[in-house]
Amino acid sequence: MKGLELLLLPLLLILKDVSAQWNVWMPKDISAMTNSCVVIPCSFTYPSGIRPYRGIHGIWYFGHPYPQLFPPVVYKSRTDIVHESYSGRTKLLGDLMQKNCTLLINNVGVEHSGRYYFRADLGGANIYTYPDFSHLQVLDQPNIDVPEEIVSDQSLDLTCYVPDNCPDMSPQIHWIYTDYLPDPVFTPDNVEDSNTAVLSSTLTFTPKPMHNGQRLGCRVHYENNTFVYERLISLDIKYAPRTVWVNVSQEVMEGSSVVLHCDVDSNPAPTITWYFGDQELMSEVASNSSLSLDNLTPEVEGVYTCVGDNGYGSMNTSMYLAVNYPPREPWINESLTLLEGSSVSLQCISKGNPMPTLTWLKDGELVGTITAEERSILELHEITPQAHGVYHCLAENEHGRASNSFNITVEFAPILLDDSKCTIVREGVQCVCIASGNPEPVIEFYLPDLNITINNSNSLFNYRTYSDGYTSTGIIKLQDKGERGTNGDTGVHVHCGISNIYGSESIRLELQQEKKFMMAVIVGTIGGVAVIAFIIAAVRYVGQNNKKENGNPGQDVGSKVENPSMFYSAVKKDKQSLRKKVLKTELLGSKFNSILEEGTGDDSDYQSVGPMADMERQELNYAALEFLHGRHREGGFRRADGDGSDYTEIKAK
Repeated sequence: MKGLELLLLPLLLILKDVSAQWNVWMPKDISAMTNSCVVIPCSFTYPSGIRPYRGIHGIWYFGHPYPQLFPPVVYKSRTDIVHESYSGRTKLLGDLMQKNCTLLINNVGVEHSGRYYFRADLGGANIYTYPDFSHLQVLDQPNIDVPEEIVSDQSLDLTCYVPDNCPDMSPQIHWIYTDYLPDPVFTPDNVEDSNTAVLSSTLTFTPKPMHNGQRLGCRVHYENNTFVYERLISLDIKYAPRTVWVNVSQEVMEGSSVVLHCDVDSNPAPTITWYFGDQELMSEVASNSSLSLDNLTPEVEGVYTCVGDNGYGSMNTSMYLAVNYPPREPWINESLTLLEGSSVSLQCISKGNPMPTLTWLKDGELVGTITAEERSILELHEITPQAHGVYHCLAENEHGRASNSFNITVEFAPILLDDSKCTIVREGVQCVCIASGNPEPVIEFYLPDLNITINNSNSLFNYRTYSDGYTSTGIIKLQDKGERGTNGDTGVHVHCGISNIYGSESIRLELQQEKKFMMAVIVGTIGGVAVIAFIIAAVRYVGQNNKKENGNPGQDVGSKVENPSMFYSAVKKDKQSLRKKVLKTELLGSKFNSILEEGTGDDSDYQSVGPMADMERQELNYAALEFLHGRHREGGFRRADGDGSDYTEIKAK
């Protein structure tokens, strides 16, 4: 292949020099309607030094000028062999000897659209394909020249064009769908350019916005045949917004939803912008726009404006949106911690339509006065602990109600409650100290006779504490003799101390007897006399027998006791667990439950005390009573306290 190119190179150089005189003329563009014909005017020249012998021949190619690429042959003067798509359709109208190469193509179709090249054959090596071409465009409908922009109320010219390049067929142009146009004017014309003919018709009128989207058409037909060609267009009339429609003013309820609609009639579609007052809410390019407002609040009440602007003009329309609503959640103080004796102003603010009434409640009870204003102030002076609680502000109107609450915590020095006391119970003496205070008071006991302080750090004497809100309870139990004092006084001297950051107090707890033990005192006194009498008689009887048997004077059992001020008897407890005893005390409106547990045991629960520890254990089916430092007086035991009060003390073991 490369060798062939080297051989042809000298020939190509020669042809290049000669081609300066090889020229062709033909229309660069030409058109025809389908099923019609077209005449492509053509003339050519060749170098004057060339003398054709055997005549001049010509070839028309389609698509490419190079024979080696085998382009379809449209016409060939030497033979009738052409491409099948042109068979019987082409004819050379010009005389090649006169350098006229005009070509006729009949019954053209869309597939014949393209470039056409002419090749001159003068014999021998004088063969030349002209690079210039004629581009054929086969149309199935006429062309309508439409301006890029059609503006309302401005004169408009629409021109319909149809090729007129077929000698045997003369086109006719008519406009259709023009009945609704205002004063249309039709102007025919025939234009020739480079030996190509174009027939035209111009329609002139002044469009209005109402003509936007209207269809217009150009219809072409040829005489002596039935071929009809049409072209339809839709008018795109540009006009400024003519109308802007929005919802009518309306009232809605708070919490509901509403959709505001805006329709703008304009072309092109406008930019629709929603405003709330001067605030822009949304903007979009559309012919209609919807503004959705959900969960409406009073803050969204006001004037809403829709503005449409498409560059050719603008227009706007407004509406008013009213919001009816129940009271808003009241604005109130934050939760407060106050000191007893201080004062405070409580505020409640709420808005509603209509204006709400404001009511103050404390723990569900009405306090203060009911006001029909947006603001209510509740004054609390010289606050006491009873001011502690939950405060509500209730706002009401015909559309509903709303409330808000906060807590008031009152801090105060501890107060000892009346139920603080010492009580004789089955296990001995139980002392209860109950105090109220905020912060929660600390409770401790002090035994002056033993110089002992009892608190959380040394949980002696079954020390226990309980808390219920701002009320604290401390409990101790005194069971043994040593816990009663060492000075021979049988009274229980217990002091209760209470304290928090705001103060402290100490008080001596009085000894009180439980009612169920009062009867035991009476019964025990009578029974005790009988039992002691029996014991004394038994001791004397044993002593007399020993004296008789031993012949030595002896002492009775009582005389062997070094300090007969206390006498204990053994009691056998039940082997099963005793039930719990619940002491319920009413404290500041709430019930305080103190569970006193009694221990369970077996035979080992016998307690040997005093100088009788070496005596044999005996099972007794009665309760043993103990009388401390008792003196027999009128059938009973009495005790004298330092303050002169007498009472009988019974201890159950």
